[in-house]
Amino acid sequence: MLTQYGVLPVRRSADGRLEVLLITSRETRRWVVPRGNPIAGKSPPESAAQEAFEEAGIAGAVEPEAIGRYSYEKRRRLRGPVPALVHLFRMNVGEEHDDWPEKSQRERRWFAPRDAAAAVAESELAHIILALDSGPTPEVE
Repeated sequence: MLTQYGVLPVRRSADGRLEVLLITSRETRRWVVPRGNPIAGKSPPESAAQEAFEEAGIAGAVEPEAIGRYSYEKRRRLRGPVPALVHLFRMNVGEEHDDWPEKSQRERRWFAPRDAAAAVAESELAHIILALDSGPTPEVE
């Protein structure tokens, strides 16, 4: 099983509501969270933050402890699907860049938590997203 690290990017809207950022996958255009393989020399939260910048053009405070994990089938062009387990870290988004490495390959969009949960294919990820909406959220500076 492949181990990956990802972020669940969140912010507060102008009216104080929690929002979740999703991006499209490159090939299937499904809604997903930024995630990727471990990066040599970086901790799991640092690896997740790096993937968030590369895939979604975002930066912010990443919590040091994972908020959950979910599994999915990673599609590979030549070898077929590989099972993957994603350790997910909450990111309080502080910056959205206008340009980033994978901008031409992905779309990003802010969702209400319930809409984000409905948009993702992985039920375990949907449950993690829905759990966010039930607890307190620290303010993003």
